[in-house]
Formats: sequence, C-alpha cells, structure tokens
Amino acid sequence: MKKVKVINTQKAVIAALFFGAVTYGYGQNTLGTKDTIKVEETAPVEASQQNPTIEVLKKQVEANANDTEALVKLATAYQDTQDWNNTLATWTKITTLLPDWAPAYYSKAYVYQTMKDEENAKKEYEKYIVTVKPAELEANKKNLAYAHFFVAYQLQKTDKEQAKQNIAKSLQYDAANEDAIKLNALLNQ
Repeated sequence: MKKVKVINTQKAVIAALFFGAVTYGYGQNTLGTKDTIKVEETAPVEASQQNPTIEVLKKQVEANANDTEALVKLATAYQDTQDWNNTLATWTKITTLLPDWAPAYYSKAYVYQTMKDEENAKKEYEKYIVTVKPAELEANKKNLAYAHFFVAYQLQKTDKEQAKQNIAKSLQYDAANEDAIKLNALLNQ
C-alpha cells in the first residue's frame, strides 16, 4: 500500500495507452462526417447518476482525490454514458494532477470535439501534440496523426501555412489517411 501513488500512476498510463487507441477510433469518425447525432440533454446525466460503476469510482475519488487510476476509470465511465460535462471535468482534474501525461489532453480534445466546441478541441489537441514525449511517438502515431489533422482542418481558413505544416505532420504519422490526403491536396492548390 505504500507505493499506491506510483502504482496508480503506472496503471493510469497503461489504461491511457489503451484508452488512447480507443479514443482515436472515436475521433476519426467524428470530423469527416456531416451527420449529427441528437442526444437528449438530460439522458446522459441521468444514466451516469444511476450507474453503479460511476458511484463506486466517485467514492474512490472522494476518499483519495489524487487517485489517478480511479480518475481515469471515472472519466472513461462518464464518457461511456455520454455525460460530457462530468467527463470533461474529470479529464481536467487528471491534467492538473498529471500535466505531462499526453493521453489526458487527447481525451479532453475528444470531449470538446464531441460537444461541438472546436476551438477548445483544437487547443487540447495542440497540448497533446506538444506533450507527447519522443519515447512515446511510436505508440501515439495514429493519435498524433489525427490531432495534427484536426488542427490543420481548423486552421485551413485562418492560417493556411500553419495548416500545411500540421497536415504534413499528420501524413508523416499516417500516410494512408484519406481525409488528410484530401485536405493536403486542398491546402496545396
């Protein structure tokens, strides 16, 4: 029990590596589409309030506000119930506790993107990009490709040169991404 903080951080990192891969799939499906999904505002909150997993995790966090493993699980559980406000608040706590842990910024960006707050999503993707450590590049290539793509997509009308740099990085990490290829062609016309 004396090594709880170290173990919790290690478990949180392992969970985030898995979660990052899952989140990438979510992120990839959200930008290129014009379809919107209407979610009743009260349904996600009610679902999370009745979720026994969330209640257990909330009690764990109340007992130890620095339990990063429980916080990651809680953020993921909120996300699974589409309770975006609580998801965002929990990821924000994680970035405060672990400011150099890149997956939390990616997850916050995903939540903002889901909430249709593209400006904050862009900011969080940019934080994610600069927070990924060189030793973690290989494991984060797909997420980095998407983050750079999203930033480029957001910048295409306001800062074309910066958008070109981001789309080039996106293609460097994932040369087969069709959306990135199309955006690159559009930027280079």
